[in-house]
Amino acid sequence: MSDFADYGRPRKVDGGLRARSARGAIGRSWWSRRFLEVLESFALGTRLTRGRSYARAGQVLRLDIAPGRVTAQVQGSRPRPYEVSIALAAFPAALWTRIEDELAGQAFFSARLLAGDLPDELEELFVTAGAPLFPTAVDELTQRCNCPDFAVPCKHLAATFYLLAEAFDADPFELLHWRGRSRADLLDRLRARRAEATGTAVPPEPSTPDPITSVVDAVDVLPPVGAAGALAGLAATPLAEAVDRFWAAPVPLPDRPPRLATGPDLLLRQLGPPAPAIGGPGLLERLRRAYRAFGPG
Repeated sequence: MSDFADYGRPRKVDGGLRARSARGAIGRSWWSRRFLEVLESFALGTRLTRGRSYARAGQVLRLDIAPGRVTAQVQGSRPRPYEVSIALAAFPAALWTRIEDELAGQAFFSARLLAGDLPDELEELFVTAGAPLFPTAVDELTQRCNCPDFAVPCKHLAATFYLLAEAFDADPFELLHWRGRSRADLLDRLRARRAEATGTAVPPEPSTPDPITSVVDAVDVLPPVGAAGALAGLAATPLAEAVDRFWAAPVPLPDRPPRLATGPDLLLRQLGPPAPAIGGPGLLERLRRAYRAFGPG
């Protein structure tokens, strides 16, 4: 193993990207925690911790997320920052089209996405479509750093992973962007599909995204459901002409709306990762795979 004592402590950085969490776990949202859980399930947990102090000290100078690739500059002990790259294949356009059709077909997903949120159930939808959001094996990630450390991930890559998880906290759509579809493109396509399905005009995108406005836009383009959908095409009838049938249903009641399908690992997502003494996040990932393997097919 190389002796890195010669390189000394990392150079201090002014204005670097500093992790928001000063202690404990990094990642607050389900998508950032899930991302780190997946990395730890690849037996990268102990290596990842090497970069936690770098992430919290602000050693990451730049972090850019693009379809299929994350790039960063990380300041180490040498004068020139190290160049870091983490590649994960973006989904092809045809696959994104199929996923967008699935998302637009369920009002639940459309409303939540247009409101700027990624619901937990989104992961299951992508898995069902044959396009898991998160890598399923470590070799799906191409990790590169030009530092002299031969370990993968090195502390510069590990710091980038932590900052990437926090970037998902700040904007969950960055996860989808990494997989090939930006927030603006995805929401524009969802609005267009909803408008096409309902025969309404595509609502204009607000200049400054606002969660409340987004929810209103989502509701505006959704078709009426339940009793409202059944009564939408009926002409108004004066009460005097309908007293004898006032309490009778004017049309057959609609079927109950379909419930959102949940995977067999729903309970695991609710309970969170087990304690390190019994296996930690790695055990959680193994249980999740077992639930899916033995669940209803």
